[in-house]
Amino acid sequence: MALLEVKNIHKAFDGNQVLSGVDIKVNKGDVVSILGPSGSGKTTLLRCINFLEKADDGQFIFEGKEYDLSRIKKADIADIRMKTGFVFQSYNLFANKTVLQNVTLGLTSARKMPKKEAETKALEVLLKVGMDSFRDYYPSQLSGGQQQRVAIARALATDPSILYFDEPTSALDPQLTAEVLGVMRELAKEGMTMIVVTHEMGFAKEVSSHVVFMADGNVVEEGSAKEFFENPKQLRTREFLRISQS
Repeated sequence: MALLEVKNIHKAFDGNQVLSGVDIKVNKGDVVSILGPSGSGKTTLLRCINFLEKADDGQFIFEGKEYDLSRIKKADIADIRMKTGFVFQSYNLFANKTVLQNVTLGLTSARKMPKKEAETKALEVLLKVGMDSFRDYYPSQLSGGQQQRVAIARALATDPSILYFDEPTSALDPQLTAEVLGVMRELAKEGMTMIVVTHEMGFAKEVSSHVVFMADGNVVEEGSAKEFFENPKQLRTREFLRISQS
């Protein structure tokens, strides 16, 4: 049984169809990379899956429970979000809070975890991403790569069943990109289930168990990373890979 499955998801903005019946399936331990040109619907798909956008139609199945995306209740969304983590492109850290406070806030406020327990958990995940020695720093004192690693720690602190990444390295230079991708590689080795919207072809090829290629709001092609990169079936896929890897 899949951990997460989305069937026939549709989303339009002001009459512009952004998702046109997309299906995606993720098994426990999978690292699914979603690739595609700008405007293909990748980020919209991720935001609909995490309910940051409301899909117009589609079925959402998570841990064996099925929901209608157009009618899902707020309480169900809250329950699902308690089991998922989201890492944004732009870090989304609180500028007036330290690294430790940024990680503990969701634990103490949303989950009502005692402060001491939250701090212990926060330090554990900060150590995992190599940021424990920066616990008392503020975001403005950190590089972009360091801020993104704190954002990953914040998402990990909730012990999610699945982590979503929305182009987590797109705002970073190559050296800082390598820092963040290194953390993600380690998470993959540990069996963390992840959906990653990315332009990083190397990461997708080396780390992904499954690759989904989108264009114009549809899934054009999908398959194992090896099959996708070594033997793409569709002309559109081959053109995308040629441009991306040139």
